[in-house]
Amino acid sequence: MFLIDKPFVSDFLIKTLKENSFKVIATQAAKALINDDSLCWVSEKEAISTLKEHPKTPLYSNSENALSWIEQHLGESKLASQIKILKDKVQFRELTKRLFPNFYFKKIKLEDIHQLAEEELSFPFVIKPAIGFFSIGVHIIKNWNDWEAAKNELHPKKLKSIFPKNVLNISHFIIEEFIEGEEYAIDYYYDNDGKVILLNVLHHLFSSGTDTSDRVYSTSKEIIETHQTDIEHFLNEVGKELNLKNFPAHAEVRIDKNGKVHPIEINPLRFGGWCTTADLMGITLGFNLYKCFSEHQKPNWNQTFRGKENQKFSIIVLDNNSGIPTSEIIDFDYSKLADDFENPILIRKLDINQYPVFGFIFTETSPNSEQELTDILTSDLKKYLSY
Repeated sequence: MFLIDKPFVSDFLIKTLKENSFKVIATQAAKALINDDSLCWVSEKEAISTLKEHPKTPLYSNSENALSWIEQHLGESKLASQIKILKDKVQFRELTKRLFPNFYFKKIKLEDIHQLAEEELSFPFVIKPAIGFFSIGVHIIKNWNDWEAAKNELHPKKLKSIFPKNVLNISHFIIEEFIEGEEYAIDYYYDNDGKVILLNVLHHLFSSGTDTSDRVYSTSKEIIETHQTDIEHFLNEVGKELNLKNFPAHAEVRIDKNGKVHPIEINPLRFGGWCTTADLMGITLGFNLYKCFSEHQKPNWNQTFRGKENQKFSIIVLDNNSGIPTSEIIDFDYSKLADDFENPILIRKLDINQYPVFGFIFTETSPNSEQELTDILTSDLKKYLSY
């Protein structure tokens, strides 16, 4: 079953639901987002009954906004308990303490952040909302100057969000030690036996050591196969702790120079937010992650990447880092943007006044054109703006 909610559902996901007659829970939010009576809609009453009587029923949500529906209707269930632990970064660190006994973390209230003395801090560290999303409120702190700058941003008025509190809650933050290494995002699910089925591994590129943005994520056959074994081992250990089965998730990890996988977070019941990472391989390679999860399939990477073994496939997140207030932006030139890429498969346009991004690009890049990814990673996007 699929639980659809705001803020966004893609045409690709809707098409997948329709062509495969996948069951969609007929919530008010889902009906508002998808105006199509031909989908295989099931009533909320029927869905709740099914999930209570058959708790192993596979359930996927496109958005963490939908987690409040689970809390409301299935609040006493094992599923709701698993979700709460994964969503709360402090509880998640407690969960993985056995695997990383020396990892430092601390929970702190927003109002107490500004009272911390220098001797109470150990640089470098990361601070972020205990319940967070979309890198909002995340800061990498290397020294006292970084900390002073971060504190200026850590105020309720500067952390306004379109997301509900069970998705982003700024009342409490977590301070944790900074993990050196390359960052990766992973789409996967636990099968009926609790075994990890990896569906994608994306290298999260950053422009600097203190960058926390979500601008560029790239995948390839080489990236997946290089890290698959180590990532599966780690995620299987986490799954055992919570007894996760028939459970889709999106993990973020760092892999250090020794190849050890360190967790950042695991996001429950979904793949990458805003229908991004889950759509990427379907749009560019014809490999449908939603279908794979729903039909309990396991990917064949040789088949998926046949003829495209050396290509990179990327999601570009067009966040407004221009420094220009949204209210002053007149237009975004998507055609000019497309011209800067070798093979822009799809540009998904969004209204910056309604959403926190201008949209997303799904691209295919050959080895001799990877400079385009570096260029967009460091771009302030002003060249595409009218203001």
